[in-house]
Amino acid sequence: MKPLKPLLMALIGLVLVFVPTADASTATIAPLVLVSGPSPYASCTAGAGTGTNFVGAEVEPQIAADPTDPNHFVGVFQQDRWSNGGAHGNVAAATFNGGKTWIETTLPFSRCAPGGLYFERASDPWVSIGADGIVYTNAISFDRTSNRNAVATARSTDGGRTWTNLVALVDFETNGGQFSTDKNSVTADPVKSGVAYEVWDTLEEPTDNPDDNPHAAAFTGPAFFSKTTDGGVTWSTPRIIVNTSNRQQTIGNVILVDPRSGALYDFADLIQPPNPGGAGGVNANATQGFNVAFVKSTDGGITWSAPRIVAPIVNPTVTDPNTGQLIRTGDIIPEAAIDLATGQLYVVWQDSSFTSNPSLKKGVVQVAFSTSTDGGVTWSAPKPISTPTGQPAFTPTVNVNSRSIVGVTFYDFRNLRAGNTTTLPTDYWFISSADHGATFGNEAHIAGSFDMLTAPFARGFFVGDYEGLAPAGTAFRPLFVQANSGNIANRTDAFSTSVAP
Repeated sequence: MKPLKPLLMALIGLVLVFVPTADASTATIAPLVLVSGPSPYASCTAGAGTGTNFVGAEVEPQIAADPTDPNHFVGVFQQDRWSNGGAHGNVAAATFNGGKTWIETTLPFSRCAPGGLYFERASDPWVSIGADGIVYTNAISFDRTSNRNAVATARSTDGGRTWTNLVALVDFETNGGQFSTDKNSVTADPVKSGVAYEVWDTLEEPTDNPDDNPHAAAFTGPAFFSKTTDGGVTWSTPRIIVNTSNRQQTIGNVILVDPRSGALYDFADLIQPPNPGGAGGVNANATQGFNVAFVKSTDGGITWSAPRIVAPIVNPTVTDPNTGQLIRTGDIIPEAAIDLATGQLYVVWQDSSFTSNPSLKKGVVQVAFSTSTDGGVTWSAPKPISTPTGQPAFTPTVNVNSRSIVGVTFYDFRNLRAGNTTTLPTDYWFISSADHGATFGNEAHIAGSFDMLTAPFARGFFVGDYEGLAPAGTAFRPLFVQANSGNIANRTDAFSTSVAP
């Protein structure tokens, strides 16, 4: 649901300026397990005629580990992606045997799902599991025709087998053209039973006439916050925690919790002027204004600090290097993690400022990294950590395991050969740091090569604005999407594995 990004020329003549430290060892990757199955929404006709629906295509997964059961994980993802936003609905998948097998259930965020909200589509699924084992999920629900939209949430007390307590936190029913919710997340408190936090942004435009908004220079996109203290039965009235001004916007809000102090951190992209006018503050000419940023609360979410910027996000858009076709990635969405044992903060994003290409006036997109050991007061200088192959590396995800090892997953195009304009070989990788982010290595190949050009096209070939990575004791459990090369009847599937660094 992000705004349109520009097409860029092929990346050539790259001059690398940094080489990450690598070691000779390689992480151990277990065999991949197929998580997704046949679409439960294949016969749904909601929204028919309002775009192209890719039945069977799963995208944008997220995964959570159960702190009460090392064999229990719950993942969520979009099911049957639309070309112009959202999906038929969202689906959950739970495993109770450490990822060997998965049980799928429908999530009640669209009318395609049994007992679901009366919306044509759902998007942006998220999941988290609390200290008491309660599973929380949330999503965006919306109608394409009217832009009526909502942020909704539900919970499961049986590990993700069934979902109850469906709540619409906000529902813009009559003025959806003026207000658009986006990029929600939910975070269960790791030590306080029954406590969880939800955040999202609401893009506010000058009128409720969609024809006005592409030409408008006035917009804002504050971040909203809601909290439950009774295990998701009720939620607090949403309120603003990042109050943006004109031509400012947040996107990708996610809360981290420091269990030692109770401090909350809300990480997001803070979009600031100078940026071009237009809906969402981003259009085809946007090359600046994106920032990795956060706000902090030390009183359980009652009050929040002013936004603090970690680093700018520089020219993060990815294209097919051989054809210039747009690849929709997690380009302006930072991903953050916290070491629950020490409170050290880590953030990754994609960025092209570490390499140069004089003819294109930009570099190749790489995975960028920064860390803080003092609660966000100071941050390490941003550095690239993906393997410098001369091809884009993108959509990174970060987490920290029980040994304080930092794990990062990402896609790249390293196996693309010059002149190949018919396929786009794409691979999924894991790297880690055993020294708190000082060096990264231990690279391991998770999946691929698969043809990204088989993925659904949604303002670019698309497998998700984010992918999932959960700690699994001393290991990690990714949940990610890859394309089924050449199979247009079933373009993508969600897979999981175990990674032992």
